[in-house]
Amino acid sequence: METLEAKTGYEAGLKDYVDRERAAVDLTNSVGQLMYGKGVELVFFRNHLTDVGISEVLNLFDYAALVVKKPIDIYTSAELARTLLDLDLAPSKLDIGRLTHEYLTASPKPASASDFLKTTLKDFLGEDKHNFVPRDVVLYGFGRIGRIAARELVKQAGKGQQLRLRAIVTRTLSDEDIIKRAALLRNDSVHGAFKGSVKEDLERKALWINGQMVQLIAANAPEDIDYTKYGIQDALVIDNTGVFTKRADLERHLKGKGVGKVLLTAPGKEIPNIVYGINHHDLDIENERIYSAASCTTNAICPVLKVMEDNVGVEKGHIETVHAYTNDQNLLDNFHKKPRRGRSAAINMVITSTGAGSAVTKAIPSLKDKLTANAVRVPTPNGSLAIMNLTLNRKVTLDEINDLVRHAALNGELVNQIHYHIDPELVSSDIIGDTCCSVFDSNATIVSPDGRNVVLYAWYDNEFGYTKQVIRLAKYVAKVRRLIYY
Repeated sequence: METLEAKTGYEAGLKDYVDRERAAVDLTNSVGQLMYGKGVELVFFRNHLTDVGISEVLNLFDYAALVVKKPIDIYTSAELARTLLDLDLAPSKLDIGRLTHEYLTASPKPASASDFLKTTLKDFLGEDKHNFVPRDVVLYGFGRIGRIAARELVKQAGKGQQLRLRAIVTRTLSDEDIIKRAALLRNDSVHGAFKGSVKEDLERKALWINGQMVQLIAANAPEDIDYTKYGIQDALVIDNTGVFTKRADLERHLKGKGVGKVLLTAPGKEIPNIVYGINHHDLDIENERIYSAASCTTNAICPVLKVMEDNVGVEKGHIETVHAYTNDQNLLDNFHKKPRRGRSAAINMVITSTGAGSAVTKAIPSLKDKLTANAVRVPTPNGSLAIMNLTLNRKVTLDEINDLVRHAALNGELVNQIHYHIDPELVSSDIIGDTCCSVFDSNATIVSPDGRNVVLYAWYDNEFGYTKQVIRLAKYVAKVRRLIYY
């Protein structure tokens, strides 16, 4: 088994690294074949392996030793991934890190990698084990969240595809509009260039994204759209305009032809507000047709607060969010209906209100009336921070608090929600592109001398990390979740 100890000598160290690079190439090759050939996605102790560079893959094995406390070698992981290619697997999401650790520590030792996997994944064998029909998706609005959602949805095409992006609705649709919107999808000042193909089809009024034709539709009233004209049936409409937040307004989508359900990417009124991983099991997805994915801040703080409330108990607390500026603010000083937000976002820190404190109670009812919250908008385009100052029900230590969060980040319902970070040099730009909605900064944790008060820091990519939560909830309400082995 490989260790983190440096090899002695330049040549020996270089050879060892090159050998591990070859194994990483082997592993990523299997990742691609499984994803696009079988609809099987491999992750590594929660971390994604698709579209990941070789060096990033190798760094994950350091992560396994330092954070997960399960040192494993890349050669065994690559062998297991190759073996998975020969199995008749149903569409699923498998943790190759966990499988590798279980294989290496199994007693008695398995006769072969194939025997181990066939036994461990017996409930995953046979495509008839988990059949579902991919669900059509319509993006209503094409702003920051809409474009990131489009990128993510088209990346997941292939056998076992869960959600199919079929249409995008905007207010206007001239040829110039199509060309400009395609350009915004290709290039992003925060998240970088789209690693794929985007082609305008002016004749059909569509975009071809990674070979998938996505229809563009112009509309001001959602009830006027007939999606069935474009072959779209029983669609999940993801409304990311922020215009409609009340049930009556969102129900207008359901009056259009071809719509099955509606998911709002903002806090909603009179509808279920869901933080996936926290309260999604409370949903009546058979009868409810309108949902809210809450806010990016609510998704960032709920996972950590859930860990504290369940394991220690929260007496009271205050949450201060340091939030990147948004399109709601002005680039230069100008009129704004809300206090302070009219001042230039690029050169000011702006105190503003947030509903995150009260919104938390919709996901964690036991925290009702225990929290206050406020926000400061700061001159960064993306990447935010939630500071949670909590009074707990009993005395704790710093190590106990960090261990509770680390365990939740690696086990149970919150493995996709909490990223437990150990880098002492972590700053906001480092978390851009993080797939988790809450990046816990373990080095920043503060515990008071009496052990009753703690200050916890959770970073979050308020665009990408939140969009990943939206898509997780979308898959759940559309009933296209795959089998999962974490």
